Amino acid sequence: MSAASPHKLVTLLFEGLLDCLAKAQGAMAQGETELKCSVLSRAVRIVDEGLRSALNREQGGQLASDLGDLYAYISLRLTQANLRNDPALLDECKRLIEPIIEAWVAIGPQVGSTR
Repeated sequence: MSAASPHKLVTLLFEGLLDCLAKAQGAMAQGETELKCSVLSRAVRIVDEGLRSALNREQGGQLASDLGDLYAYISLRLTQANLRNDPALLDECKRLIEPIIEAWVAIGPQVGSTR
C-alpha cells in the first residue's frame, strides 16, 4: 500500500474539518454541549496543527502568509462559535474555507494526487 501524497493528506484535513463543522451544527441544534465542544476542539486542532502547520511560508510567499492569516481567523471564529454556541459563526467558517477547498481539489490533477 503506497503512502498518501501531501496533497491527499491536506485534502483529508479539509474533509475532516467540514465533517467537524457539520457535526458541531447538529450538536448545537440538539443541545449536545459535550459533543459540540469535542468536535469543535477537533476542528481547531485540524486548522492549527494540520492546515496551518503544513504551510511552507518560505516557498509559499504571500499566498502561504495569507492562508496562515485565514486559518488563524477561522480558528478564532471556531473557538468563539463554541463559547457562544453560535451556529452562524460555523456558517461563516464554512463559507471562508469552501473556496480554498475547491481550489485545492482543482489543482489535484496537476500535483499528482492520485497516488
